[in-house]
Amino acid sequence: MPAVKSRREMYSEATRAALLEEATALFAGRGYAGTSLEDVAAATRVTRGAVYHHFASKQALFEAVLDQQESRAMREVADAATSANPREAALQALGAFLDRCCDPVYGRLCWQEAPTALGFRRWKECEERHAYALVEQFVESLMEAGYLPRTARDTTIQFFFWMLGGAGLALSAAPPEDKRRVRDEWFELMRRSLSGPQS
Repeated sequence: MPAVKSRREMYSEATRAALLEEATALFAGRGYAGTSLEDVAAATRVTRGAVYHHFASKQALFEAVLDQQESRAMREVADAATSANPREAALQALGAFLDRCCDPVYGRLCWQEAPTALGFRRWKECEERHAYALVEQFVESLMEAGYLPRTARDTTIQFFFWMLGGAGLALSAAPPEDKRRVRDEWFELMRRSLSGPQS
């Protein structure tokens, strides 16, 4: 039987969740540089000390926001792959990923603000932690089914990983009226790259 949480523990969890929610909105609206911990504290109606109780710095708070965004996105991508056919499953996942990148909050936080807020190396590590294994899983399935040649395995995984990153960057930078067109163009380019001998 799970342990019953104390009122203090429940309050602490609720405060952390509220901080993440308000920080997400502020970082997405004002950008990392334009948001302070005081802004987040005021929006959440807590003291700055309460913010520091949960997050050691503004960068730590942003990274927690990014982790939350990426965790949700990768769950959506994995859940979208319902087909028993590896290529169709990969395309379903690809469509879900590109749709997510069209979201203005996810797009700005993960592809525009994160490289600046965390630095390229830390941002790359975060993206790899969340997405690399999933890309690897799809590539392995496609190779096993004959849609991709079983050569240069690691390079192939990196190719698709960085191609997806390129799509995310392109979609986050596209004006709202162009996102659907850009999304569909990226989908078609990547679909063609999966046109193996069994397609």
